[in-house]
Amino acid sequence: MVTASRPLRADAARNREKLLTAATALFAERGLDVPLEHIARKAEVSIGTLYKHFPTREDFVAAIFPDRLAALDVIGAKALADPDPWHAFAGYLNDVYALQAEDRGLNDILARDLPNAPEVVSACHRGTGHAQLLITRAVEAGVLRADYTIADMVTLTRAMAQVIRDSPEEWQRFLSIYVEGLRAP
Repeated sequence: MVTASRPLRADAARNREKLLTAATALFAERGLDVPLEHIARKAEVSIGTLYKHFPTREDFVAAIFPDRLAALDVIGAKALADPDPWHAFAGYLNDVYALQAEDRGLNDILARDLPNAPEVVSACHRGTGHAQLLITRAVEAGVLRADYTIADMVTLTRAMAQVIRDSPEEWQRFLSIYVEGLRAP
C-alpha cells in the first residue's frame, strides 16, 4: 500500500530550500563534483540534514536540473522560429553553449550520462529533438554539410563542455571555427 507523504514541517522545508539554494549556486560555480559537505556548510545545516533531504548527489541533480534544462526548450523554440536555417542552427549552438558557460553544473550535466536521473535525461532528449529539427532544416536548405548528424552535435556538446571547463574564455572562438567548417560548400 502506498501512503501519501506528509508535508514537511516548516523548519524542515526551510532547510530543504536552503540546501537547494546552496547546491544550485555551488553547482553553477564549481560543477557537479562540489563536495556535499560544502553544500551543507553554505546552507548552514548539518551534513546529516543534507543526507536526510538528499541521500545522494543524484537527488540534488533530479531536484535542480530539470527546471534549469527547461532553458533548452526556450533556446530550441527561439531557433526554430528563426526563418533563416543557417542562422537558426548556428544561433542554437551559440545559445546552448553560452548557457553551459554560465553554469558549470549544467555544463557537467550535458557532458555526462546520468542513467539515475530520468527527469534530466528526458529534458536532454527534448533538446535533442529541437537540434534534430534544426539540423534537418539546415541540411535541406543546403546550408549545412549533408553528412552532419545529431550524433555529431552530441560529440560537439561533450567537446564544448571540456573546452568550457578548461578555457571558459575561449569557447566562443572554438565554436566559431567549428561552425564555419560545417557550412555546405
